[in-house]
Amino acid sequence: MVRLWLSLLLLSGAALADEHDHVYEVDEEVVLWMNTVGPYSNQQERYTYFSLPFCRGKKESIGHYHETMGEELLGVELDFSGLDIKFRTNFPRTVYCKITLTEADVNTFVYAVMNQYSYQMYLDDMPIWGMVGEVDRKTTPATYKLYTHKKLDVGYNGKQVVDVNLTSDGLVEIRKGAELEFSYEVNWQSSPVIFHDRFEKYLDPSFFQHRIHWFSIFNSFMMVVFLVGLVWMILVRTLKKDYARYRKDESLDDLEGDLGDEYGWKQVHGDVFRAPPMPLLFASLIGTGYHVFAVTIITTILAIVGEFYTERGSLLSAAIFVYAASSPVNGFAGGSMYARFGGTNWIKQALFGAFLLPSLVCGVAFLINFIAIYYHAARAIPFTLMLIVPVICIAVILPLTIVGTVLGRNMSGTGDYPCRVNAVPRPIPDKKWFVQPWLIVLAGGILPFGSIFIEMYFIFTSFWAYKIYYVYGFSLLVTLILAVVTMCVTIVCCYFLLNAEDYRWRWTSFAAGASTALYVYLYSIYYFLFKTKMYGLFQTVFYFGYMGIFSAALGLMCGTIGYIGTAKFVRKIYSTVKID
Repeated sequence: MVRLWLSLLLLSGAALADEHDHVYEVDEEVVLWMNTVGPYSNQQERYTYFSLPFCRGKKESIGHYHETMGEELLGVELDFSGLDIKFRTNFPRTVYCKITLTEADVNTFVYAVMNQYSYQMYLDDMPIWGMVGEVDRKTTPATYKLYTHKKLDVGYNGKQVVDVNLTSDGLVEIRKGAELEFSYEVNWQSSPVIFHDRFEKYLDPSFFQHRIHWFSIFNSFMMVVFLVGLVWMILVRTLKKDYARYRKDESLDDLEGDLGDEYGWKQVHGDVFRAPPMPLLFASLIGTGYHVFAVTIITTILAIVGEFYTERGSLLSAAIFVYAASSPVNGFAGGSMYARFGGTNWIKQALFGAFLLPSLVCGVAFLINFIAIYYHAARAIPFTLMLIVPVICIAVILPLTIVGTVLGRNMSGTGDYPCRVNAVPRPIPDKKWFVQPWLIVLAGGILPFGSIFIEMYFIFTSFWAYKIYYVYGFSLLVTLILAVVTMCVTIVCCYFLLNAEDYRWRWTSFAAGASTALYVYLYSIYYFLFKTKMYGLFQTVFYFGYMGIFSAALGLMCGTIGYIGTAKFVRKIYSTVKID
């Protein structure tokens, strides 16, 4: 698609090839793109730059275009500024257009200045930010002023642009009938910055303090050591006497007598491997969780290698591609598990698993999109893209999921359990209040959330504020630590449940791991109230809608990780119980 767009633009005479290889000759055109404008306190509520009554430069427009699906989903709205900029050619202060403010123009500009609107531009893919105007509170009443002059200081190294800075000037009072002259100037200077390092100026090491990250990871690592030790202690404690008794060749009757007195978890050996209620839903959730975990790890590794922060929408585009390409993981995990549960309606399970997460994401995104369309926001997803997403689901994700399902059912669809499942389910005895499944579920997400909440702050700030997230190595470490912590916590939780002779560990382990997402969503509410300045229907729905998607995906991943660890643990401890 990118190549097609480039070919069309080249054939139409638009010299954009150099913008993509970033190599320019002297006096060659450098395109200044106007992106979006919106409240400085919320970079997610964005509108097209020319939705404000700005005027364009005299040069003919190159046109409006999108390169990738990621850019479209992120609301990138590139419009040619009309400003004539040549590589290494200085332009003195030049008036490029004039407008006379009408009453409607005044109201629009005043609203923008009052709400601290900022705009974003791109020069050779390097982002530039500027304020629309400012409020002069020295006068009574306060006056609203508009910046009318843009001064661009561009640094070059050889044939490449390596630095760009904007200085806004020319404050003019916004009033009806005022004639405004918009001007610009461009100054070029040689820079020692090499091309590969040109985006480092946008990074904020003082915010993403590595010491804080390492301290957080160290704390989480100590938590991992403690939990792994606890699980190991449980294993040793529960299996030690079994091994000793088996070596002494004690009779099965004597062993069963001991079971009732000491080992509550052994009492449910005939039911512990029973298929859970709603096996189709459970298998689909686990398959989707495998899928999300695989996408998270692969995309994070690609981000570490590829430095996605230098390309608009590249991270989202990569995540979409990886999600579609890794769909067989979903089918294999969900299909094999459904077969082990004795399920026969495998086509229905494959369909449900393939569309479970995409339908949730599309449903929420389309709802937000309708609100964005009402507000004429740049975040509004084009209708063509709304059609492309279902096509990808049907033409790519579904077939690959079915392939994975068939492979899973044939390669790993036989349940080889160490204990036979009784024909009649065993009654579940009354339990003490602290081993109730709902309480275990709520407690299960506390420690995993504690291992990631510092990283959540950095991720939230980079997404909802003007920060570029680039410490993907730390996020990979935090993800792996989260996986280990979640696995250990759910093992301990389900051990207490089984010890209370409650064999409903499958759903409990999944829900205990998934409850991490509940605490993340509660933290997002705190972040919205105390760390952002968002307000209004669009900003609120946009924030909580997408945070809900993020939390749901995290819940699926953590729930699956918790179930995987608990399943291994349960199989291990019951493999030593010689009861048939």
